Amino acid sequence: MAITNHEVHPLFIEPYFKANIGDTLSDDQITYLKNLDMIPNQMNLISENLYIFEEPELKSLKDTVQEALDIFATEVMGISQKLYVTQSWTLINHPNIGMHGHTHSNSVISGSLYFADMPLPNAGMMFERHRTYQQISLMPEQGKVNLYNTAKNILLPEKNDLFLFSSSLQHYVDANMSDQPRHSIAFNTFVKGTIGDHRDVSALNL
Repeated sequence: MAITNHEVHPLFIEPYFKANIGDTLSDDQITYLKNLDMIPNQMNLISENLYIFEEPELKSLKDTVQEALDIFATEVMGISQKLYVTQSWTLINHPNIGMHGHTHSNSVISGSLYFADMPLPNAGMMFERHRTYQQISLMPEQGKVNLYNTAKNILLPEKNDLFLFSSSLQHYVDANMSDQPRHSIAFNTFVKGTIGDHRDVSALNL
């Protein structure tokens, strides 16, 4: 008997959050961020200060990021606990430099914020479904890639874009093929409140 009707539905989906926060960023803050002391990272440069949101010059920016985290926690994750920023830092990718593939340990939700003009051509942030070597690799045919079978997805950030995503997602940044530096902020978060269940002897106060 031939199948004449079928349906395909998603069981799970991996969200990301995007907001434009241009109204928050001031010229003074952009200058401040661009002039932070930087040190070598694995491929690019990372700020020596890994807690930049604790600086008074960036209080309004931290408040806006917290607002986004509150929306994500309540409307996307559907949790009563609060997300808060742990570490925060800036990154610079000079011409021909990208960012190695990685996840973020000891973090629930991570974020990227693009506070400066993005050099063109735009270097995308690539997310990968698989984090490790795949013993059996079944790649979709060209032209048949969809939400269910794709191994990668790309985000092309623009100035003032704020992204939030699961810290467990493997991601990297394409090489900067322009002749200008690519600036960004990254940060990690954790939860505050009680997780688990008291009667299930799994309660943990954070």
